[in-house]
Amino acid sequence: MIEPPKFKFYFLHPKFWLTWFGVFILYSVSWLPYRLQLAMGRGLGLLFKKVMPRRVGIARTNLKLCFPEYTDKEIETLLTENMKNTGIAYFEVGMAWWWPNWRIKRKLHVHGEENLRQAQADGSGILLLLFHFLSLEVHARMHGFVEPAVGLYRPHNNAVMEFLQTRGRGRSNKYMIQRRDVKAMMAALTQGDIAGYLPDQDYGRRRVEFVKFFHVPDTSTTLGTILFARNPNCKVLVSRCVRRADGSGYDLYYEAPLENFPSNDNKADAERVNRLVEDAIRKAPEQYLWVHRRFKTRPDPDMPSYYQSSDNK
Repeated sequence: MIEPPKFKFYFLHPKFWLTWFGVFILYSVSWLPYRLQLAMGRGLGLLFKKVMPRRVGIARTNLKLCFPEYTDKEIETLLTENMKNTGIAYFEVGMAWWWPNWRIKRKLHVHGEENLRQAQADGSGILLLLFHFLSLEVHARMHGFVEPAVGLYRPHNNAVMEFLQTRGRGRSNKYMIQRRDVKAMMAALTQGDIAGYLPDQDYGRRRVEFVKFFHVPDTSTTLGTILFARNPNCKVLVSRCVRRADGSGYDLYYEAPLENFPSNDNKADAERVNRLVEDAIRKAPEQYLWVHRRFKTRPDPDMPSYYQSSDNK
């Protein structure tokens, strides 16, 4: 368990002044009207598209791999919209970390809460599958208003950002667990907590299955979902958060608990998780984190990278 962070005078060291300057700007902007922040985010995203060619190249490659049926023009249109949403995500960090409860609650629209409550009715812990949508920081904050949860956590390399993100992400939730602390995660599920888990990134080749994701047949897919789901006091369900196109807030969804999961077939279970991710992405592909090298790990290390062209930029 991560202890609640405390401020240290060390954070005022000159090496952190640039960090504090950026934080001050983000904090100040967070108090602007919501729709103005959305507009500013779109503009920032278009700037990202011009000045971050490597990340844009990664996103373009991912989109082409996942949506081969799209024309080049459709890919570029989706890519542009995705970069706009990436810019918005920067401002959403400020919203999630610093908005007062009354302000962020006005943007929350919950769907399927009955699925969560029914799953909890017998005291079960809930393994809540979350995916890397760009509004993930807002998702975590908003879920805490439905019911505070536990989350896996990777420490930040910057001590000031570590302090701020730990406080921000804990605003409306319980506590966080080091991402490799399997025992603590299992304990949370055993005692009936809701524990968030993200199974949709490339975590290398340890404890994975290489299974199909969209049109890529050999995608490195973590078995962590299956490991935690085997807790006898655990039920598994998907939650997703989508930003409304009209600027009126966010739709927070809770799907029905998975049935017959996990099975005795790790590969089939990993494929099933990937289908869940695909289904969520197809509902709002422009809002997904495409700049991550999702297909970085190949089954054979000698196989060529999908990202050779972007890696050379």
